[in-house]
Amino acid sequence: MADITKYAPINGGTLFSNGGTLFSDFKTHFSIFRTKKSVSLAYGFVFIFLAFTIFIAFSPSSNSSSPWFSNIFSSSTSSRSSSTPSSSSIFSDEAYRSHFSSIYYYFFPNNSSPLTGSQNTLPLSPNLNNGDLTHDKVAVLKPKNGTVLPSVNSTVNNYTIPQKPTSDLNKGSLNFNQNQTHSDKVEVLKPKNGKNLPFVNSTVNNDTIPEKPTSDLSKGSLNFNQNQTRSDKVGVLKANQSTIVEKGVVKNSTSSLMKKQNNGSDVVKGKQGNDDLVKSLMNCDLFDGNWVRDESYPLYKPGSCSLIDEQFNCFLNGRPDNDYHKFKWKPKGCTLPRLDGSHMLEMLRGKRLVFVGDSLNRNMWESLICILRNSVKDKKKVYEEFGRHHFRTEPSYSFVFADYKFTVEFFVSPFLVQEWEALDKNGNKKETLRLDLVGRSADKYKHADIIVFNTGHWWTHEKTSKGNDYYQEGSHVYSELNVMEAFRKALTTWGRWVDANVNPTKSLVFFRGYSASHFSGGQWNSGGQCDHETEPIKNETYLSNYPPKMTVLEKVLKGMKTKVTYLNVTRMTDYRKDGHPSIYRKQHLSNEERKSPLSFQDCSHWCLPGVPDSWNELLYAELLVKLSQKKT
Repeated sequence: MADITKYAPINGGTLFSNGGTLFSDFKTHFSIFRTKKSVSLAYGFVFIFLAFTIFIAFSPSSNSSSPWFSNIFSSSTSSRSSSTPSSSSIFSDEAYRSHFSSIYYYFFPNNSSPLTGSQNTLPLSPNLNNGDLTHDKVAVLKPKNGTVLPSVNSTVNNYTIPQKPTSDLNKGSLNFNQNQTHSDKVEVLKPKNGKNLPFVNSTVNNDTIPEKPTSDLSKGSLNFNQNQTRSDKVGVLKANQSTIVEKGVVKNSTSSLMKKQNNGSDVVKGKQGNDDLVKSLMNCDLFDGNWVRDESYPLYKPGSCSLIDEQFNCFLNGRPDNDYHKFKWKPKGCTLPRLDGSHMLEMLRGKRLVFVGDSLNRNMWESLICILRNSVKDKKKVYEEFGRHHFRTEPSYSFVFADYKFTVEFFVSPFLVQEWEALDKNGNKKETLRLDLVGRSADKYKHADIIVFNTGHWWTHEKTSKGNDYYQEGSHVYSELNVMEAFRKALTTWGRWVDANVNPTKSLVFFRGYSASHFSGGQWNSGGQCDHETEPIKNETYLSNYPPKMTVLEKVLKGMKTKVTYLNVTRMTDYRKDGHPSIYRKQHLSNEERKSPLSFQDCSHWCLPGVPDSWNELLYAELLVKLSQKKT
C-alpha cells in the first residue's frame, strides 16, 4: 500500500500537468535532457530528420511530371482504376533504390552508382515496367563523358528484349561492354501523349547533349553487347508511359540507324550503278551477240498469260518441248539487263506506249503486256479498254494498267502507209497502196510518249513483190514499180510525217527491224515447214544475208530530222529457227488442215513466251538510256 501511495499523483494532479507523475518519470529516466546542450542536440536531430523526410518525399520520381510524394496520394484516374499495384510505388524495393540513387547523385553527380559501383554505368534509364515503347526504333545516347546510354534492347543482332526485366533492370543501372563502336545518331523516347521522355536535354539540330540528365528515369538497366554500333545524332522515339512494352519486342536501333546512315550511300551507290549500266549500254552494240541458255527464263510462266493470242500460244496449243523459251540474248560488248516489269511500269507511269505495224509488232505488243502484267499484284486492274479478248480483227487495241495510269496500245498498219481503192479502166474498184499517205490512224498516236514502228513482211507478198497496178501516188497508179523503190517511197512518206507531227522533246520514236522467217521446203503459203526445229542456229554460216529492205530503212532514218532508235533484231532472230509456232499455231484445226497439218505452218511469228520477250528487253535497255539522257 505504501508503494502505491508513493507513486500516486499529488493534489489530484493530471497525467500531463506540471506536477504529473508521467512527466516526472520521464525526467527521472531521461535525465540527459536536464542540460541545455543536450536539449539543443535533440532538437537538432529532430529538425534534420524532418528535413531529410521532406526531401525524400518531394524528390523526383520516374514519372517526371509529378513528385514522388504524389504517388502516395495520387488521385489520377489511372491509379484509381488499376487493380495491380504500381511498380513505382514508394513501398517497392525498386522505388527505394531509385530515390536513394537520386539523392546520391544529387550530391555526387560525377560518381558511379552506389548500387553497382561500375565506372561504366549511368543512373538513369527508361522505365520498362511502366512505359510502353510504341516507336519501332531503339534509342542510343552519347553523353559528353564518352559513356554510352543505350535504349531498350540488349541484343544487337536480333530485335527482341525479354518481356520480364532482368536482374540488371531492377538495379537501375546501365551496363556496357568494352570496345563499343558508335555512329552519330541518338534517338530520344517520345510518349504518345506528346511529352518527351527525358533521357537528357538534347538538341537535335546541333547534336549536343548536356552532361547531367534532367530527370530520374528509375528502374531498368540496359546492356550492350560487345562491338555494338550506335549513333551520335539525336532523334526521337515514341513511348507510352502507361502501358507495357508491346509483346516485349522493340526493334533494335543499331540496325535501324545503320540502315538510315547507309541509306544515303546506298542511294549514291545505286545511282552510280545505274549510271555505269547506262554508260555500258550506250557504248555497246546490243544487237551483236549470241543466244545463251538461261534457266531463269522466261519472264512469265508459260500458259499463265491469258492475253496471248491463240496464234502465239504454243504452250496451250500442245507444243511438247520447252527449250525455245529458255534462251536469253547476250550482247558481246555488255550485259543486257533483265527486264524488270515493276521498274518499267514506274518508268512509264502516266505515259502511252504505242506499237504501230503488222502482226509481228502485235507479237511484241502482247509479249510486253504479259511481262508487265506479271509484275502487277491485282491483275483485274489490267484490261483492254473496250473489253476485247481477241486481237486480230480490230484496227487498234489498248491495254490499261490502271494503277499506273499507263497504256500499251497497238495500231494495225502493216505498210505504215494507207491501203487504198482505185478505179480501173473499166470503172471497177481495185486495191492499191498509197505510197504518199500514212496510215489512217496516225493522228491517234502522234502525241504518244513512246512509239514503236515496224513494217516488212507484207512487202514480201505476191502483190507487193510484183508491183503491177498496185502502187499509187496521188491519182496515179503505177502499172509497174519495183518493190524496193515502192518500199523507199513509203518509208520516206512515213519519215516526213514523223518529222512534221511527232514532238521529239516529248516522244521517243523506235523502229523495230525485220524479223527473220524460217520456212523450209517452201514459203509461208506454199508448204514451208519448221516444226522439226527445236534448237537455235549455232553456226553463223547458216544465217541469211541482211535484208536489202533494211538497208533502205537505214538510209531513210539517217535522212530524218527526228532521232529514231533502230531496234535491229534481224540477226538475233535469224538464229532462232526453233522459236516459231509451226504446227502449234492453233488448237482446233479445220477439215483441210486436218488432212495435211504439216502444210499449214507458221514460221514467221513467234511463240510466247519466246523471242519477242527479248525484243522488249532491248526496248527496256534503250529506254533506260533515253530516259536517263532526257533527265540530264
